[in-house]
Amino acid sequence: MKQKNIIQIIILFFVIAALGFVIYNTQQKIAAQNISSGFDFLQDEASFEISESLIEYSSFDTYKKALTVGLLNTLKVSILGNILALLLGILIGISLLSQNILLKKLCQSYVEIMRNTPLLLQLFFWYAIMNSLLPAPQEAISFAGTFFSNRGISIPWFEFSSFSWSYPKFKSFNFEGGYTLSLEFVALLFGLVVYTSAFIAEIVRAGLLSVQKGQWEASKTLGLSAWQSIRFVIFPQALRVAIPPLTSQILNLTKNSSLAVAIAFPDFVSVANTTMNQTGQALEVILLILLVYLTFSLLTAAFMNWYNKKISLVER
Repeated sequence: MKQKNIIQIIILFFVIAALGFVIYNTQQKIAAQNISSGFDFLQDEASFEISESLIEYSSFDTYKKALTVGLLNTLKVSILGNILALLLGILIGISLLSQNILLKKLCQSYVEIMRNTPLLLQLFFWYAIMNSLLPAPQEAISFAGTFFSNRGISIPWFEFSSFSWSYPKFKSFNFEGGYTLSLEFVALLFGLVVYTSAFIAEIVRAGLLSVQKGQWEASKTLGLSAWQSIRFVIFPQALRVAIPPLTSQILNLTKNSSLAVAIAFPDFVSVANTTMNQTGQALEVILLILLVYLTFSLLTAAFMNWYNKKISLVER
């Protein structure tokens, strides 16, 4: 036991020494290039526009606010993406066990195609398809007060300032009023959802199959329909098996949202890259990116672990 502790102390010493060496060399390199270190640049004027923002922003605002805008955009696509991917994945996962051969084969094909195609390629594909098939704003497709065009999706929006609904209306070259989801956001969200839902579907299918056959038969004996059996008997048991791998998929979708830069959606990584190019504060910006995604991962993992313990069986 003592020998094991000594080995751990030695390893820890070398890790700390290596980290100190890296920090010292980095400081020396920065000083040699006359680059100021620190995060004071966050208070400087950003001087660049951001096409989509949940809060008021202009190029006269600081880098700090610009990064906040990017962070909120990342949260928006991650939260919506995870909710939709879970719903679609669960639906497809249940359909994979359907007695309807056509539905089962369609879902199997969907899962195989989406899982075996690179996400980045899918994002390019969906963005190109939407950009080419959707009409210009002047000829936008209208449905229930919502307009679909190659500028995005304009939807009715409740404005708390006036405490009333705002509806999109076409004026001049674009829509005014309501809230417009940019084409880049829609393509990114759609790509992340269909890609991640394929993995979630397989997890759900495996979870359902892990439930003993007797549980299915018992639910039928009670007179429950197939839907009621899955909802009240089978799925709650399958969830205990599915939660750990589902956690990984939720984390993957959040991290994969950083590919937004490829289709020009201003997420946190995209705004951070612009900030880094303008300020030259590469080390500080990269540290911010690492810190943000590490925080996302830790919070998500902590919540899912708490939920997993809550629904797990307590052994006596």
